[in-house]
Amino acid sequence: MPVSQQDSSPDQTELRERHYNATVIERIDCHENLARFRIRPDAGVPVFKAGQYVTLGLGYWEPRLEGTQEEQVPEKKLQRVAKRAYSISCPLLNEHGKLAPVDSLDYLEFYITLVRAAEGPGKAAPALTPRLFCLGKGDRLAIGKKVVGAYTLGEIDPQATVLMLGTGTGEAPHNAMTATLLSRGHRGRIVNACCVRYLGDLAYYPRHLSLMDQYENYRYLPCTTRERINTDPSMPGYVGKQYLQDLFTSGKLAQAAQDPLAPGNTHVFLCGNPAMIGYVPPGGQPPSTPGMLPLLEAEGFRQDHEGGGPGTVLFEKYW
Repeated sequence: MPVSQQDSSPDQTELRERHYNATVIERIDCHENLARFRIRPDAGVPVFKAGQYVTLGLGYWEPRLEGTQEEQVPEKKLQRVAKRAYSISCPLLNEHGKLAPVDSLDYLEFYITLVRAAEGPGKAAPALTPRLFCLGKGDRLAIGKKVVGAYTLGEIDPQATVLMLGTGTGEAPHNAMTATLLSRGHRGRIVNACCVRYLGDLAYYPRHLSLMDQYENYRYLPCTTRERINTDPSMPGYVGKQYLQDLFTSGKLAQAAQDPLAPGNTHVFLCGNPAMIGYVPPGGQPPSTPGMLPLLEAEGFRQDHEGGGPGTVLFEKYW
């Protein structure tokens, strides 16, 4: 088991006092590799827009979770802080089961996957999440002084349709956007679709169901790729692997959303796996399986470079 922050050496205590400026006030585990962290900055929650992100950090001197890739830390890095940017999520509901937009909270919530090892031989071990998943209530960490990012709602007509497509923890900014739109009294359809491997990877699922009961214009559409209904044709209700691209092109997404999802009245937001987003940089080679961007463009949508209007697609880059 890792050493707790309460049982550390004087040197580690001094380093934490020097670098850390926030406290974990609650950790909610979905499963051993997925958790929600509620973090309160010492300086209070800054004003920010739903969809933005901030860095979290822990010192290289901190212990790593057992069962994660071993890491060789050079002596010169042992007093430094490993940092990574995370979109700010949202609990969606307060303790009374009512809507809880981000501007009503005195903490920041993050939706984080434990990366146990680097993908591919020879790559550096993941520095932050094996340490982050050692933390519990009361533990300290570093948080960036500014919340930044252009992946925000902007100006949206209250009658417009908002389509948010995410994979895994890419749902995080969409949760914040969803709560913000509902708190504004948005009247158009709000569609939040998320693709994961297993239903157990949907940490907010019950909360979305409650929101749908409370707001008739909200639709949460989860889809999976590795449940038995995705992989076993003999299973009752077999549907095959449910990728967002296939659901969109087949019309099943629009059917489930009960909305045509047409460019004349729909704003689209994409966050998560780059393969799902499908951005191809200038001069780049398009993949054999297209992501959402070219599929949306084929239907008359356009990438959002200038801030807005129906028919635009805004996407978050994590690469």
